[in-house]
Amino acid sequence: MSTSWLLSTPYSKLNHHFYRRLRRKHRLIYSRDLLFSGTGEQMVTTNSASSSRGAFTTLKERVIFEKEIKKSKFIAIAGHIPDEGSAQSFLLEVRDPRATHNCWAYKVGEQYRTNDDGEPSGTAGKPIHSAIASSGLDRIMVVVIRHFGGIKLGTGGLVRAYGGVAAECLRNAPTCIIKSKVPMGLEVPFELLGALYHQLQSFQAEDIKQDYDTGKDGVTMVTFKVDFDHAQGLEEAIKANCSRDIVFYKH
Repeated sequence: MSTSWLLSTPYSKLNHHFYRRLRRKHRLIYSRDLLFSGTGEQMVTTNSASSSRGAFTTLKERVIFEKEIKKSKFIAIAGHIPDEGSAQSFLLEVRDPRATHNCWAYKVGEQYRTNDDGEPSGTAGKPIHSAIASSGLDRIMVVVIRHFGGIKLGTGGLVRAYGGVAAECLRNAPTCIIKSKVPMGLEVPFELLGALYHQLQSFQAEDIKQDYDTGKDGVTMVTFKVDFDHAQGLEEAIKANCSRDIVFYKH
């Protein structure tokens, strides 16, 4: 039987218990009430073909870049955020309440958000986001702090300043590759648990859990996470060493 992807498989073909529990566990929620300091443009985009699948490149550590432009001091601070919920904490850690503006943008997969924090609309958050997008990095946030020096830069100057310092901050920053984890699950007879766990260990599966409340005698539900690029190999190994009839569920 070919691999079944949870979100594209008809409900009638899924085990009712597992479907209900996994959907509840992995339901994606976005709250418009997520609080951030400052005012300005804020955007969120969503794409079902999220780049969160597979491996992605992100920042290895927090980096800082400073530049003076017409007597205004711009300080760009960039760092890795594992998810959107971490963006607020990052902002609260690095923002300077004494600064004239704390503008920012972040990117998590296909979702992003920007804020001009009082600068003219589109002159700060968007250029910072463009620098992030051009860098090829994912799951990062950049905050650009401005201490006004008395000389106005104009809208074009602000776009160049915010986008420029964000780009320079990211250009030579240390990076690393992170492999996404795929949540998987299957129902397996008790007598095959030993062989199953041997394969899970061989492929370095994580967060392994069992649930005996399947409504079937002698059968348990096993859920786990595995590196994206190991998922197919693990599935093939389990079918070869346990049973060809095992049906896998992925999210």
